[in-house]
Amino acid sequence: MRHRFDCRVYYEDTDMAGIVYHANFLKYIERGRSEWVASLGLDQRVMKESAGQAFVVRRIECDYLSPGHYGDDLTVLTRAEKASGARMVLRQEVCRGDETLFSALVTVVLLGPGGQPMRLPAELRQALA
Repeated sequence: MRHRFDCRVYYEDTDMAGIVYHANFLKYIERGRSEWVASLGLDQRVMKESAGQAFVVRRIECDYLSPGHYGDDLTVLTRAEKASGARMVLRQEVCRGDETLFSALVTVVLLGPGGQPMRLPAELRQALA
């Protein structure tokens, strides 16, 4: 299962040369992950307010392959590579058309109210199965 999130590069996303500032790719994939989780029927705000649960990034391994530019229409692709216990590993790519600009392998962990790892919600495990 692959999720698609479309976004545009705004002036504020770029450096003085009109190229996407490197940290903004992390913002794009964060938005993509948030939209992916919502598309699975999980409301992260409700999870936090009712059970004190929150997804946190544990690790990101990424490659910057090609620059993005002011005005580009981008697509963030997100797919689960694997999930076990409290952790899932996602492959995320930021593309301009058929060209991949940025690729990341992201490890996300679900934490409980005291900051301890918790088992992924049943709805998420079922969606990933």
